[in-house]
Amino acid sequence: MELTSTSFLVTLVVVTALAMLALLLLWNRIPGPGWVRWPVRVLMIGLCQLTAICVVATSINSSYGLYSSWDDLLGTDAGQDTSAMTGPPLGRAKFSQGGDGTQSTYFRGSHSKLAGQVVVWTPPEYEAPGAEKTRFPVLMLLHGYPGSPRTWMDLGRMPGALEELVQLGAAHPFIVVIPELYPGGVNTDCSNTPERKIADWLAQDVPDLVAKRFRTLRGPAGWGVMGVSTGAFCAAKLPLQYPKVFRAGAALDPDPLTGDPGVLANPSLRERNSPMWLVEHTKKADVGLFLATSAQDKSSPPQQLAAFAKAAEGTGVRVKTLIRPQGGHNFQTWSAMYPDALGWLSTEISPPGDR
Repeated sequence: MELTSTSFLVTLVVVTALAMLALLLLWNRIPGPGWVRWPVRVLMIGLCQLTAICVVATSINSSYGLYSSWDDLLGTDAGQDTSAMTGPPLGRAKFSQGGDGTQSTYFRGSHSKLAGQVVVWTPPEYEAPGAEKTRFPVLMLLHGYPGSPRTWMDLGRMPGALEELVQLGAAHPFIVVIPELYPGGVNTDCSNTPERKIADWLAQDVPDLVAKRFRTLRGPAGWGVMGVSTGAFCAAKLPLQYPKVFRAGAALDPDPLTGDPGVLANPSLRERNSPMWLVEHTKKADVGLFLATSAQDKSSPPQQLAAFAKAAEGTGVRVKTLIRPQGGHNFQTWSAMYPDALGWLSTEISPPGDR
């Protein structure tokens, strides 16, 4: 079982429950003299505590992506060149079916040479009778830092929240794609640097993989991206950098849109990979951006959304902003933004069709 899989977490929960039950049932049934019984009881208590700690630690790791695999946790991949990345041959991917209706693969991109997990979910309409030739729009979801693709499922209620909106007629069906935001564990704010081509990973490798394996709409009109926190920063910048790939982006509580010196120390590299610089230098790109935050979020203040919208005036970039009166920098706030964000994306991105 994978370290970040739901099945592993459920197994730990069951083992913890069984350990506690065994403690209750066997406490007074341990044979032998006292000097034997009490050490055994202490060991049983210790086992209960250990399994409970493992449950909490695994849950935290799944939410924040501190360790992506057993090798990462045990340090058995130490000394490898993470910029080159080991893994499957370039471009080769084998998807495995998950118990939650998703498919996942560990994939190594031909453009970036980076390797990471990619999770894909197809809507029920994808397998509906008569839909064999229908192509579907794609929504790429980008998690925050730290985080992992599972963060969207475990904390973000995706893709279930999207499916509920589709059933209400508030959004149209999307193929959902959730890639690792920083393969190899190095965050670059989704930017290409001399050492790591993460923008190529997200805007070339992952779209190429999905387009080859699934019935996706052709062209940027069928592709959008939505992110939270650091992923929101990326959702604002990638359509501006790659308008031939993504038609629209929805950024929920984005990190500072001028860039983070703690991520990209080089001032020129940071500036030219910031959404603020990109929107000011975008010429008539057919791109739409939805930016949302709350009045209480100090990590993503409303002022930066207003400044961005002003900078976009006259560029042709369509900008819509949303300021909620309350909410923190968390999925409780972000999930409340889903109806507005996904509804808006459904107006910017083409619905399922035959092209």
